[in-house]
Amino acid sequence: MAPWSAFWERNLFVARVPMVREVLLNHFVRGAVSGVGLICLAAALGELAGIFAQRRDRGELGHDGGPGGSGGRPQGVE
Repeated sequence: MAPWSAFWERNLFVARVPMVREVLLNHFVRGAVSGVGLICLAAALGELAGIFAQRRDRGELGHDGGPGGSGGRPQGVE
């Protein structure tokens, strides 16, 4: 969203360097930056889904990964 906001147009590089201004305000560059951002967002959501699935699987098996979740210790031993 940042490339399409007013913040993108009013940053230091756009204000002080005319060549950079032309590049950063180009719609193709804005689209490319937005596309890379969407790819990063999709990758992050995929990573989170994997982490949550792993935690859910551990919760079903117990803390140590074995059935019952006793941690390999006898019952009643803390």
